[in-house]
Amino acid sequence: MSFDPARFMDYASRHGAGHGAAIGIVYHDHGPDWTELALPWREELVGMPEGQILASGPIVSLMDMATSLAVWTKLGAFRPQATLDLRVDYLRPAAPGRTVIGRGSCYRITRSIAFVRGIAHDGDPDDPVANVTGTFIGTE
Repeated sequence: MSFDPARFMDYASRHGAGHGAAIGIVYHDHGPDWTELALPWREELVGMPEGQILASGPIVSLMDMATSLAVWTKLGAFRPQATLDLRVDYLRPAAPGRTVIGRGSCYRITRSIAFVRGIAHDGDPDDPVANVTGTFIGTE
């Protein structure tokens, strides 16, 4: 049986498992080496009340989770891992009231390190909110 990010996210959201469930991250789509998650806009996540702009922290969490799931999707199995490095280039604020989509892809896996990249956008992938690159280390 291969890793299914949709099933994983369904379980996590139904059981309130983890930080992602607490801030409302949900499954959006996936392919053989990528996963998309969605972060619906919520008042509790606003970091700049005068502009109703989402805080950057939930977007970082979204991208950490999307890239992590992309590793498991590419592996075809869950493997304990830790974020070794995640560089986030926060390009612009997300538009108020819009869902942010985070797409993470895993482009290489070695014996112990997985290499990832991704973007977050609020409707137009050609106008990203953030770009990310990172690495995960296997703990087994």
